[in-house]
Amino acid sequence: MAQSLLVVGSIAFDTVRTPFGEARDVLGGSATYSCVAAALYSPVRLVGVVGEDFPDEYRRVLESRRIDTTGLQVVEGGKTFRWSGSYEGDMNEAVTEDVRLNVFGDFEPVIPEAWRQTDLVFLANGSPVTQMSVLDQVERPALVVADTMNLWIETTRDELLALVKRIDGLVLNDGEAVLLTGEDDLAGAGERILELGPKFVVIKMGSAGSRLIGRDLIPPVDGRPTILKAIFPAYRGAEVRDPTGAGDSFAGGMLGSLARLDHPVTLRDLNSAVEYGTVTASFAIEDFSVRRLDALTIDEIDGRLHEYQQMLDS
Repeated sequence: MAQSLLVVGSIAFDTVRTPFGEARDVLGGSATYSCVAAALYSPVRLVGVVGEDFPDEYRRVLESRRIDTTGLQVVEGGKTFRWSGSYEGDMNEAVTEDVRLNVFGDFEPVIPEAWRQTDLVFLANGSPVTQMSVLDQVERPALVVADTMNLWIETTRDELLALVKRIDGLVLNDGEAVLLTGEDDLAGAGERILELGPKFVVIKMGSAGSRLIGRDLIPPVDGRPTILKAIFPAYRGAEVRDPTGAGDSFAGGMLGSLARLDHPVTLRDLNSAVEYGTVTASFAIEDFSVRRLDALTIDEIDGRLHEYQQMLDS
């Protein structure tokens, strides 16, 4: 029997400019990308907030992909979070041009009563105070994974350190791992993060792929813990048109694939989940917003996963 998955985070209108064109007021946000990606593998429960300006068309995009929007809060008279940014050159990093938090600035997640025993919880990028409030509402989830960013490391470090003591996995990029730990070597940064509390960390490295460092999620019978250190290159065959949401799609693919399991998550499962996350993100960047993910089929995923695994074995 598959496990339930809860995702909490931002829902936004994005305006994005890349060398391949511009998309205005398209569907974006950390929870949006994570949910659409995860729903390719398993049903998802979404908790987020939007304003009255959020169109029915965008709600249908979410609900058509096995995303339960019971937890979507609509603020009367409010406006949805907006982000504008652009990419140049190798498109490895966005230049933020405008941010309007709007209703997301006062977001206080309310987890529906029926969802408080969700098996897997993904705390998409957001304030660690907000993420902690979710943990205070859920009851004994089997696995909790959180994302973070430079802003929270720099401005709410104490709250973030308190959060990581209560989660199983942390997802962040290479620069954020260095900022959090003070370790320039990513392997050392990953090990340092494990000392802060999580059982595993996934360090995203952009076009260079990702790094997984973790220890046993289930105590070993013989008392000898297993430490996994693995590097996963990016999938090489994708045409990058818009990198926005790549990291969130990676995390969503990873968590969605884990939600299909009928047993407690192991390190071996995490290894496979990172492969799924890598492949899912490779599709997300092929078009603006969640358009490519919205049109994606599981057969396409399986085909690209096979190519990726062959690449890893070569």
